[in-house]
Amino acid sequence: MQPSVYILASKPHGTLYVGVTKNLKARVYQHKNNLVKGFTSSYSVHTLVYYECCDSIISAIIREKQLKNWKRAWKIELIEQSNPHWHDLYN
Repeated sequence: MQPSVYILASKPHGTLYVGVTKNLKARVYQHKNNLVKGFTSSYSVHTLVYYECCDSIISAIIREKQLKNWKRAWKIELIEQSNPHWHDLYN
């Protein structure tokens, strides 16, 4: 298990969600299958478009808080630097 921060999207340039987890694969599975009640299930935010692996859960939480405070345009730029076509990175 690797602590990670991630961004999900409803579609390219759609609704974004920033999260943190110790197990990225399991957490995204939960989002995709609406096992997590709340924002992602309400707004159909299921596509993993960006993630970063971190050294510890503390550093992942710090990075998550940083990204959540970013302007939307900055998040989109971050996504498009590594995933310009907004492919689902889950697989």
